[in-house]
Amino acid sequence: MDLTHAPPTVTYDAAAALVAAALRHARARGWSVAVAVVDPNGDVIAAARPDGVRPTTLRMATDKAVTTTLGKTTLAFMERMRDPALAGGLSSRTDLLAWEGGQPIRLDGTLVGGMGASGASGHQDAECVATALAELGFDPA
Repeated sequence: MDLTHAPPTVTYDAAAALVAAALRHARARGWSVAVAVVDPNGDVIAAARPDGVRPTTLRMATDKAVTTTLGKTTLAFMERMRDPALAGGLSSRTDLLAWEGGQPIRLDGTLVGGMGASGASGHQDAECVATALAELGFDPA
């Protein structure tokens, strides 16, 4: 399976596999999450909201994925939000969410998309994303 296409973007097959892997990881632990994968422009490639997960949870997962297309994890943005100047700028943007659970998707150092999970605790959301990315062979955060 090809993991990217030109210009470097995560493929649909890879995005769907990432979503499935993250959901498997969450389900095995009893966590209810929604998951989204976006391309480097922030457009959704694949997403899922299992039965019983609220619609707003999928929107938050998508916003986390979009946020990571800026090149950092959502946890890194959350930590940087302690700076009032940065917090003011980011908080006025739509589609950005500085809560833990989002990670850029990189292959051989190249940003090819973003991935977010939401619905469990922040570190559990992040664990679902990191596990899925590792399973498919993408770069670690």
